[in-house]
Amino acid sequence: NHQVVQILRTRYKKTLLKYFGRFSPQARANVRTVTMDLNFYYQDIVRACFPNAQIVIDRFHMIQMFTRSFNSLRVKVMKTFDKRSRQYQLLKSPWKLYLKKFDELE
Repeated sequence: NHQVVQILRTRYKKTLLKYFGRFSPQARANVRTVTMDLNFYYQDIVRACFPNAQIVIDRFHMIQMFTRSFNSLRVKVMKTFDKRSRQYQLLKSPWKLYLKKFDELE
């Protein structure tokens, strides 16, 4: 129903496991999906607390990860060309235009 249920003071693994452990195993088994960011511990927590849940990475972090990867590849390819070449200039100058297309996907 898109309502905030609880905001915890920290996002440490121990704190999250303790919080979710307060719910009955049956209630946690009924959880079907969990949307999360790319925090290293979250996947472990979801698997431990919600055995039947499918993990979904939130859209913001997916786009951010894709954008960083694309930009890294663009720079790597750009460096293979001479700095005065048209290819180099096309990859260097309008790079924000390439990334704008990814923002539109969101």
